[in-house]
Amino acid sequence: MSEFGDLRISPDLTLPAWELSEAFVRASGPGGQNVNKVSTAVQLTWQVAASSLPAGVKERFQKLYASRITADGRLILEASEHRSQLMNRQAARQRLAEMILKASVPPKRRIKTKPTAGSVRRRIASKKKRGEVKALRGGVGDND
Repeated sequence: MSEFGDLRISPDLTLPAWELSEAFVRASGPGGQNVNKVSTAVQLTWQVAASSLPAGVKERFQKLYASRITADGRLILEASEHRSQLMNRQAARQRLAEMILKASVPPKRRIKTKPTAGSVRRRIASKKKRGEVKALRGGVGDND
């Protein structure tokens, strides 16, 4: 099937088909007798560290999805929401493509901002007022 060749993530980002491996397992849940006989769920496995993706994308992917990556560096996606093996394969590949696409967007640099003079003045004034309120809370008979 040509449909399950290389995984095209964006116009300039493609994951070669040889990096992905699929295993078909029996799905749990509703489905009648079909569930006991047919292996429709798919387990998509991808070796993240050994991938041909650019280093920055791999780094961000590993940081974003660290909890989903196994100790030996594999990402295992399981898709069993459909009753068809073909649709589950498409769903797993689509999910992986979305995850990689999310990791391919570099985060925006944070621009440090300085508080306005008015906001500093208001903050200091409220702190002084609060301090005065607390200073008035002294006990009546405290003459030590």
